[in-house]
Amino acid sequence: MINKLSTGRILSIDAFRGITILVMIFVNSVAGVAGIPSWMQHAHADEDRMTFVDVVFPAFLFIVGMSIPFAINSRLNKGDSFWQLQKHILWRTLGLLVLGVFMVNTGDLNPSATGISRALWALLFYGSVILVWNVYTFKQKWISWMMKGIGAVVLIVLAVIFRGGDDGTHYLTPQWWGILGLIGWAYLYACIIYQLFKGNHSAIFLMIAVCIGYYIVCRQPFAQKSEWSWLASQSGNAAHTAIVLCGMLLTLFYFDEDLGLTGSRLISRVTGFCAVLLIAGAWLRPAYKLSKIQATPSWCLYCAAICVAVFSLLYFLIDVKHFSRWTSFFRPAGANPLLTYILPDIVYFGMIALGLRLPAVLEQGLPGIIWCMCFAVAMLFVVKGLNKLHIRLQL
Repeated sequence: MINKLSTGRILSIDAFRGITILVMIFVNSVAGVAGIPSWMQHAHADEDRMTFVDVVFPAFLFIVGMSIPFAINSRLNKGDSFWQLQKHILWRTLGLLVLGVFMVNTGDLNPSATGISRALWALLFYGSVILVWNVYTFKQKWISWMMKGIGAVVLIVLAVIFRGGDDGTHYLTPQWWGILGLIGWAYLYACIIYQLFKGNHSAIFLMIAVCIGYYIVCRQPFAQKSEWSWLASQSGNAAHTAIVLCGMLLTLFYFDEDLGLTGSRLISRVTGFCAVLLIAGAWLRPAYKLSKIQATPSWCLYCAAICVAVFSLLYFLIDVKHFSRWTSFFRPAGANPLLTYILPDIVYFGMIALGLRLPAVLEQGLPGIIWCMCFAVAMLFVVKGLNKLHIRLQL
């Protein structure tokens, strides 16, 4: 055990995760609706602004950070050795990278060169993901391994036959890592930092500054030269890791019993942390504009501050005032985030495979926005049903 953390399920973290997933499904769906206001769209890379849409991805990173201390301490408490823990971290990272690469390449697939349609390839991919990463409850372990093995073989075959690009000559490659892949890199770096400094909150705070500093150095002219290109290419991962570390630090403030922060001490520490993030973001903004696409420090710090404020409100309502009955709606998605993340894509490619499409009225304006809200809520109900069927994915 690295930190002495509060035991039991933290409902406020589950609720934060579930709400983030609900908003994620909505913003991904509404992105395909014509005529929506600019505040419902991602800001462009050359703009110095952000919308609530640009906070969804960093909220995922932040929640990953909040969960890391609990996950690592739980495995150590169960008796995992150092190397068993590293194996788990690397396996989880690899899973996120693989999923990210497959999802990024789906849109580039050339059906004639690959030999199957994009929709069928995608559905086989998502079906394989469920087979490989489902949490099975069979008493006979060999059945579970057989299911995972079938999924792994199909994934390999899909990777081998994939051809992309207009001329069908592109292979399955990390054009970029995708959202899940970016989460995977940030998760890996944050886990290394957490273990290296044994969960010391002061060291983690310092490493947030180091990550931001690394990004700034990588953006200097000398770092753009070829001999520094690989190090400079990690600037985005460093920025994302800073957000993960912010979530990790907030977990220690709230739930590390060794720190013993309660009452006014807890409020002042969390408020001070949020203020530091906002002040640092404002100080850096003239040099590094707000940009999710460029993963700028100002964007990272502002988003982290927003997450600190949102979680603190949820913690006050749910864990302090025990106003928690409403969170039951979000628990299935919060407990099964990977399945909830890929489910809308499964529905999308399933409709394409069946030759179905939405009425034109639901693809534009206010009707489209309302439809996307209803769709997001429906996905959470579907996940709840899938949970009852023992379909739960875990990396």
